[in-house]
Amino acid sequence: MELRALIRRAAVVVAVAGFLVATATAQAATTPTAPVYDASGRLVDTPLVAIARPQLTMKQAVADLLREPKVAHWLERYPRHPVTDAKFDKQTRRWLVHVWSGRAGEVAQGVVVDSTGQVLEVRTGPQVAWQMARGGRDTFGGAILDKPVIWYSLCAVFLLGLADLRRLLSLRNLDLVALLSFCISLELHVRGHVFASATAVYPPLLYLLGRCVWIGFRGRRAAQPLRAVAPIWLLAALAIFLLGFRIGLNVQTSRAVIDVGYAGVIGGERIVHGQAPYGHMPIEADRPACGSADAAGEIRERIQTSGRCEAANPSGDTYGPVAYLAYVPGVLAFPWTGKWDALPAAHVASIGWDLLAAFGLALVGLRLGDRRLAVTLLFAWAAYPFTAYALMSDTNDAIMPALLVWGFLALQRPATRGVAVALSGWTKFVALAVAPLWLTYPRFERRNAVRFVAGFAVATLAAFSILLLEPSLWGAVKTFWHRTIPTQVGRHSPFSLWDWGQYHARGIPNLHLVQRVLEVAAVVFALVVAVVPREKGPLQLAALSAAVLLAFELVLTHWFYFYLPWVLPFIALALFLPATQRPAGQRDDVEPV
Repeated sequence: MELRALIRRAAVVVAVAGFLVATATAQAATTPTAPVYDASGRLVDTPLVAIARPQLTMKQAVADLLREPKVAHWLERYPRHPVTDAKFDKQTRRWLVHVWSGRAGEVAQGVVVDSTGQVLEVRTGPQVAWQMARGGRDTFGGAILDKPVIWYSLCAVFLLGLADLRRLLSLRNLDLVALLSFCISLELHVRGHVFASATAVYPPLLYLLGRCVWIGFRGRRAAQPLRAVAPIWLLAALAIFLLGFRIGLNVQTSRAVIDVGYAGVIGGERIVHGQAPYGHMPIEADRPACGSADAAGEIRERIQTSGRCEAANPSGDTYGPVAYLAYVPGVLAFPWTGKWDALPAAHVASIGWDLLAAFGLALVGLRLGDRRLAVTLLFAWAAYPFTAYALMSDTNDAIMPALLVWGFLALQRPATRGVAVALSGWTKFVALAVAPLWLTYPRFERRNAVRFVAGFAVATLAAFSILLLEPSLWGAVKTFWHRTIPTQVGRHSPFSLWDWGQYHARGIPNLHLVQRVLEVAAVVFALVVAVVPREKGPLQLAALSAAVLLAFELVLTHWFYFYLPWVLPFIALALFLPATQRPAGQRDDVEPV
């Protein structure tokens, strides 16, 4: 009996074991090894993955980052022991390590691979908060910067097309080299050397400011004919080809529109639908997510108060009203979907205003010179690599110079000049600095000044009429003020000398007080050149307009390469316009250009 009982128990155990094995085998056969979707594309099942514990401890991951030479070198600037933290990502099997230091906030950041301790994506100083400070050719500019052969070919064409090859050491050639020398700073920028790239901007800015001041006050002798490499017909063909080439690259290979162009599209859409842009940008805070995560794992699309799912751009309403009105035609042609996608309306605006600036310069050349001058100015805009850089990034930085160029075309009409200055100033506020200078051209006369002010006032009222779309005009005015002026004045940026004090780092100067002094000097300079010299010709007006804009660019807290198109038209006019008038007091021995 005992033997039979033992056999029965063994049979039961074997049966149970067989059942469990069969069940486990069946379950394994039905457990997915990849995500499972139904016929409608909805996710219905996911694979079961064993989650292993991290191999590194938090302390080890932090130590690996702190040993990285780039991090160790940056932390030498902070005498206090840093505060650290690290979080382990189970999906990527990597640690994200943060380093803080007192008032400076987060000063370093990096990714550590859990299995090997290898340090990836090291960021120090401004690179922590600013993605555009981390370097790389794929941040802005699309294919034109991503492929250095295109970029440096443009530089060579610009130089050879405009240089005086009979006098290689002429000032004109030095001026062209100065315009191209910003490439040194840009190269440092794409390599992630933020402070070096910002510093390298100031020598050419100062040189160009000095040259424009000299031409504005001392003038030039009658300009010699342009010594171009190619005949004028070939230069014209090159200019047209370059304009078409840039447009083709913008349409076909330009990467995602940057936040500036995106803000223009949103603002244009708001105006079309009866809202002012100010205070109505899509935000992320306290809004439920409604889209998928981007490459960085961030979900930008949120349900707004209107109930629409829109990609956020909370600080996009910091520009003047014309910066949004300029996008209305593009939005009407290509309505905004609510997503930060290809944004064809932004491409339409960027291309349109780029062409307006180029052909406006050509018309100025025809009016104040001849066909050679018109082609020269058209070529200068089309070949200059930094105008292409702004175009390929789909920014709004061609709007302001285009409006000023068309105002320059109507120099003899004070009211039209006033309209142009107002519209450009209510695009980018820095253009308002040339208002006193353009008011007193060619000399101060009360009748002409009244006409200029009237044109300025009418254009201002027209631009700000979008505030009438809001229920309360006074409330709209207050919203405009708080969203623009304080933001522009109080913003932080590492892309100039003036705001490095925010990092509280040993060996990095705090030049905030110096900046304030120079800002006052820039305002005084803009007022002085309005009355001295008392009488000005087109050459002097162009040179001094460039000088005023350069003076304000020098003291901007946030400076970037997109701002070079602001001044290029007037530098080109200062270099190539014929000196038909000689300012009072000019000597006969002025060095020719």
